Amino acid sequence: MIQVFSVLIGGILPFGAVFIELFFILTSMWLHQFYYLFGFLCLVYIILVITCAEITIVLCYFQLCSEDYRWWWRAYFTSGSSALYLFLYSLFYFYTKLDITKTVPMLMYFGYMAIVSYAFFCLTGTIGFYACYMFVRKIYSAVKID
Repeated sequence: MIQVFSVLIGGILPFGAVFIELFFILTSMWLHQFYYLFGFLCLVYIILVITCAEITIVLCYFQLCSEDYRWWWRAYFTSGSSALYLFLYSLFYFYTKLDITKTVPMLMYFGYMAIVSYAFFCLTGTIGFYACYMFVRKIYSAVKID
């Protein structure tokens, strides 16, 4: 069973690394403004990768210390849960910044944001899983059995 609390806590830091930049990306997508900070976006992406890897490794280490060996899916969901916060932020953005009152544009917005959130879930989940996989292989390769 996946511990929901630790999975949700694990998604806060990766989302916190990108939420300022997310405002500018959503503004350029939905309010037809130009986005021209691609160098800064690359830096934020690198910070996102490092944050996803580190938080997943720490929570996986705590799980292994408590003798729970089923870390595979939990590692994926831990860093992937930041997509939930991305979707919640898109709800906040919709109600505070956008002036959409019709049904079809509203469905298009939430449909596209659900697709973006799912892609973000797959991206961050994969980053967290591979980081945790390399960490577990490294620590168990150092164990000497005499």
